[in-house]
Amino acid sequence: MTPVAAKPAAGSPQARMEIPGSMYPAGAPSFGFLQETRTISPSAGQTQPEPAGIEPNVPHELNLSSYSFDAKALKRDFPILRERVNGRPLVWLDNAATTQKPQSVIDRLKYFYEHENSNVHRAAHELAARATDAYESAREKVRRFLNASSAREIIFVRGATEGINLVAQSWGRRNIQKDDEIVITWLEHHANIVPWQMLCAEKGAKLRVAPVDSTGQILLDEYEKLLGPKTRLVALPQVSNALGVVPPAVEMIEAAHRHGAKVLLDGAQSVSHMRVDVQSLDCDFFVFSGHKVFAPTGIGVVYGKPEVLEHMPPWQGGGNMIQDVTFEKTVYQAPPQRFEAGTGNIADAVGLGAAIDYLDRAGMANISRHEHGLLVYATEQLQQIPGLKIIGTAKEKAGVVSFILDGFRNEEIGDYLNRNGIAVRSGHHCAQPILRRFGLESTVRASLALYNTGEDIEALVTAIWNLRLGRTSIA
Repeated sequence: MTPVAAKPAAGSPQARMEIPGSMYPAGAPSFGFLQETRTISPSAGQTQPEPAGIEPNVPHELNLSSYSFDAKALKRDFPILRERVNGRPLVWLDNAATTQKPQSVIDRLKYFYEHENSNVHRAAHELAARATDAYESAREKVRRFLNASSAREIIFVRGATEGINLVAQSWGRRNIQKDDEIVITWLEHHANIVPWQMLCAEKGAKLRVAPVDSTGQILLDEYEKLLGPKTRLVALPQVSNALGVVPPAVEMIEAAHRHGAKVLLDGAQSVSHMRVDVQSLDCDFFVFSGHKVFAPTGIGVVYGKPEVLEHMPPWQGGGNMIQDVTFEKTVYQAPPQRFEAGTGNIADAVGLGAAIDYLDRAGMANISRHEHGLLVYATEQLQQIPGLKIIGTAKEKAGVVSFILDGFRNEEIGDYLNRNGIAVRSGHHCAQPILRRFGLESTVRASLALYNTGEDIEALVTAIWNLRLGRTSIA
């Protein structure tokens, strides 16, 4: 691809232009998934207000990637981004920890509690019907968002962590035996390590770990050497939360399936950055958290192939997940209800549906291109700061710049940025093994979302330059 010209200094008028996602310098992080597009086809009869950053009167059946995308206008859809922190406008660059919520999601939650609040599925009254329709409509929106083949493949849970534990406790306890092997990678969040360690300890199985190279990318040859007749499960991230590295998931899934293993793909850090198609990926399980994709906390999703879910026992018992109960035995519901014991997080599932509506209207192809431009810009500008080292320099990256700065503790950097109104994460990011692979205990992590702008990057870079040069007084 043709390299772009060197970027102007942060803060200059020329630097305030968005960088086209199709143009980036040699060696810069790339988004291989940008070649994909997504057709938006919301449910018939639904009407939602247009996000401010999308041209009005755009037909919903068209692919939105060809329409203008205005992150500054989209930012106005998020009330919290009008906050001031320490007297300065909030710059939210902690999106890998949680994303902010658009007004449409906030309004949808309010509407649910004002007009629909009820338990679902069983009651004969009007509010129960409304709540059930809203809840199951959200399930269908998730199905479409992931391109699952049926809403019966979509299980609501509290988040990706609970989703992984569900798979470990239900599928894992039934299928993992002594001396079997589970393969994970060095890139994992603790949530995709600890449940498998617990299962291996219980069953006498072995946990094997695929290494990464000096850029943070999976070493495919070494990964394939770990696979064999004892491999029962491979669990890997679609995007690393600590480094932003995008592993070659399709190749890794294909290799695992050649050895008869099932695959769980952790999508907590991917769903807000790229189009996800579970049928194309061919993963057996896919998990994500709503709060990482502009939805409320406390709601998440497990996708599972129907032939796999059908043979999994429930992992919790209670109401909703039963067909019949006597004192002698219980007959369980079919998936997904089999795995949704008790009263679910109904309102926040509806909020997740509203967040998916918002993303559909913005267009995932638009979002990916926009964030890619920001990632390239941030990488270029930060690399010009003496003593700053970016951790995770693989070609395929999404939405995260993780770095250290010689002479400064990471907590010190985070505190200084906070005093400038800039929110980043300083710490181990619940991913200690991958940071220790690089000889570190923590990094500073700036992570992107659709509402971030070139000005946000400039604010980050300017503040770090000031810290580097000793200009630490806050006006």
